Amino acid sequence: MTTKKIDMGMFKGIVCGSRHLSHAEFERDIRKTASGFKALGVEPGDCVGIFMRNDIPFLLASHAANHVGAYPVPINWHLAGEELTYILDDCAAKVLVIHADLYRGIEAAIPEGVTCVLVETHEDLRQAYGLGRDACTVPKGLINWDQWLESLPVLEQPPIEGPSSMLYTSGTTGHPKGVRRKPLDAQMAARLRDFRSRFFGCTPGARCAVPGPLYHSAPNSFSMQASRISDLLVIIPRFDAEDMLRQIQEYRLTAALMVPIMFIRMLKLSDEVRARYDLSTLEFIVHTAAPCPIDVKRRMIEWFGPVINEFYGSTESSAVVACNSEQALTKPGSVGTVVPEAEIRILDEQGNIQPPNTIGEIYTRFPLLNFTYNGNPQARAEIEKDGFITSGDVGYIDEDGFLFIADRVKDMVISGGVNIYPAEIESVLHSYPGIKDCAVFGIPDEEFGESIMAVVEAEAGNEICVGDVKTYLRQHLAGFKVPRMIEVGDKLPREDSGKIFKRRLRDKYWQQVDRKI
Repeated sequence: MTTKKIDMGMFKGIVCGSRHLSHAEFERDIRKTASGFKALGVEPGDCVGIFMRNDIPFLLASHAANHVGAYPVPINWHLAGEELTYILDDCAAKVLVIHADLYRGIEAAIPEGVTCVLVETHEDLRQAYGLGRDACTVPKGLINWDQWLESLPVLEQPPIEGPSSMLYTSGTTGHPKGVRRKPLDAQMAARLRDFRSRFFGCTPGARCAVPGPLYHSAPNSFSMQASRISDLLVIIPRFDAEDMLRQIQEYRLTAALMVPIMFIRMLKLSDEVRARYDLSTLEFIVHTAAPCPIDVKRRMIEWFGPVINEFYGSTESSAVVACNSEQALTKPGSVGTVVPEAEIRILDEQGNIQPPNTIGEIYTRFPLLNFTYNGNPQARAEIEKDGFITSGDVGYIDEDGFLFIADRVKDMVISGGVNIYPAEIESVLHSYPGIKDCAVFGIPDEEFGESIMAVVEAEAGNEICVGDVKTYLRQHLAGFKVPRMIEVGDKLPREDSGKIFKRRLRDKYWQQVDRKI
């Protein structure tokens, strides 16, 4: 690993905090890890679990599993107990690569027969998460990643063309499902790399950063691509708004994958702080994972320039719709137009294709990737119509071919027989002065079945008057869409991706009734 003083703006390789690996060192360690996996009995088609925060060994383990024809299975490190056990059992993981501090918390949940390789939680992560040193060391008697890696030979066997990462869906209803992609041949793999280069901005020669969690689909795909073909990949252990600007300047970054909450936090920096950093090297910032408020996107384009891009897709479908800065300003609120490699349909409940500007469920097809749910092909069949699949989003395509997302089917509220889409209400709330963020969902109602509830988070130093908010909403929405209850909260619960954990807010209202809708 490189330790000598280097010009960060010229360095080529993989970076995480204070650690820098050249591409040659990174490739060497991938092949050493691959030989270690083979020695532990990992064979083509097997699974290697990865339970880690953002770190270099995360990507080494992922690439090494692919090298021997196995599936790396990134797992949300916030999971615990039965959630983790279920995934490891479901994918029949042979090996689990895990940070030492995380192992101490979930050791009892790891099924018998899974070989654990423990990675000492590096100081870069200890500082980012405020962790104590003792909890971050590898206990004696267990496989220590650093010692294990040092002892391994470089695997000379060429990589097996085949599987990519197998990611598990969030499991908002029932158990999570593993998206198991069918292996690609060399030609299809090359086409997919070209596609991701164009829509991620992680091209050959690019200097990239990934501040989002590597266990999520988009950051995982982005980092796997950038770490192999781009000049530089900076893995950020934990996002910090000003530190992101510092790294853009220091490493002369050209590309990054972000989520809207990161934009919101950067926009809150003072003009003085923003002016300290040179962002002129940026060429392609792409965001995904959650809706971006129209005003936030406009302000980011004004600040960063016309380098802000968006794509829409899912773990199952990949990116199927894309939107650049010019399109975002021309069609505010749209996620863009369908990419050349994909197809999209808007269907009603009977499966009929909807005309322009008519809301229906969004179905997509992306022939470059084919998948099944691990051990559950029936679940794959349930979301498919005529070769098109749905992730449960509803929306419409306008007369110019631009897709607008209305909401998710599961988030839709049916009140008195009327369909209400919370995302529409949230969009209006985002524009109310003093509201930092919000979540709208349905709660039980004896008369109407469900009624609308909103929880809003106030900007620091602002007081929100619920009556004034309702008056504002009535000026912009039909009366039946105005929440009957509005609660002002301190901090909305979030996933690392920036998505709000609506289930945590919603569930407490449904616990006392014998139904869920």
